[in-house]
Amino acid sequence: MSYDPSPSYPHRPPPPSQQRPPYPPPLHAPAPSLHGALPWQPAEAPPYPPAAPAPTHRRAPRRAALGHHSDLRVLRSAYRWQRRTATLTALGYFTLFLLLSAYAPGFMTGSLVGTVPTGLLLALVQLPVTWLAIALYEHTARRRVDPLADRIRKEAALDARRRAAR
Repeated sequence: MSYDPSPSYPHRPPPPSQQRPPYPPPLHAPAPSLHGALPWQPAEAPPYPPAAPAPTHRRAPRRAALGHHSDLRVLRSAYRWQRRTATLTALGYFTLFLLLSAYAPGFMTGSLVGTVPTGLLLALVQLPVTWLAIALYEHTARRRVDPLADRIRKEAALDARRRAAR
């Protein structure tokens, strides 16, 4: 909190040596009781247990713990890329179909093959596009995500065996 030093403000705060605490000290201390704060509590707190001995000095691990490993970040980004690719493939085609239906009704009612309207053909192509998105998801999983996950799984098993051997 500050004050206005201009002459229009008549009050000046007292110097620090004259400032008083905001609340007066209590007039009397509470009387000692035979019990603790509540009647069923003992009068004195039990002593603290002895401190645990200092841990023995062990050899530092060769690398950071698995939770902070950079492979996990790489795995997350690969999995994120995989999800985005498959999702955008399926949803992108569906969005294109909706936009053509809304803004190009002449194109959608026209026919490309015989008497079958273009809109019906594009609607039927949605099923193969969905299969393509699933195939793309599996392909990227096999190519990018699964090898990283296998390597991290093997490193975790190796770390567990090393900890059990200690």
